[in-house]
Amino acid sequence: MASKLLLIIVFIFDLVAFGLAVAAEQRRSTAKIVPDRDENYNYCVYDSDIATGYGVGAFLFLMVSQITIMVASRCFCCGKPLKPGGSRACAVVLFIICWVCFIISQACLLAGSVENAYHTKYRTLFVENPPSCETVRKGVFAAGAAFIFFTSIVSKFYYINYSSARESFQPYLGGETGVGMGTYK
Repeated sequence: MASKLLLIIVFIFDLVAFGLAVAAEQRRSTAKIVPDRDENYNYCVYDSDIATGYGVGAFLFLMVSQITIMVASRCFCCGKPLKPGGSRACAVVLFIICWVCFIISQACLLAGSVENAYHTKYRTLFVENPPSCETVRKGVFAAGAAFIFFTSIVSKFYYINYSSARESFQPYLGGETGVGMGTYK
């Protein structure tokens, strides 16, 4: 059956990644337009940039979790053959869903981290339009956290089904190497 220690380790990595993604959503950068001392220019002042670090941390913890599951299952394509049946079919479907959720969550976390780290550098004259103080849209890190949750659940079910199909398969170990024709006369 599936390794309980591996499932616990992967659960801890996923839990940390989820917590960091939620923290990144809560601590996204905000900006305000501030005039300079002479009031000739307007510029953007950003608050804390900690959400970028949280987003990158969630990205890395989820990646380590996915790598751990894929190494343990030999990425589904290497190793000995699996027993045909329901467990193998579920493992194939869950493998695909796991990778789709993983890619979406990583894209959300990476895009949120990059956008949160970007700060508008230019200034505008007071008489012109105010500068665009771009920040991360609300929900980018939350979407990453939601897909971390989905990836976590699906990857654990994938590993359990993979282990079930792998351990129950007994390949044919017959003694003959040729075509058996002894029973036909």
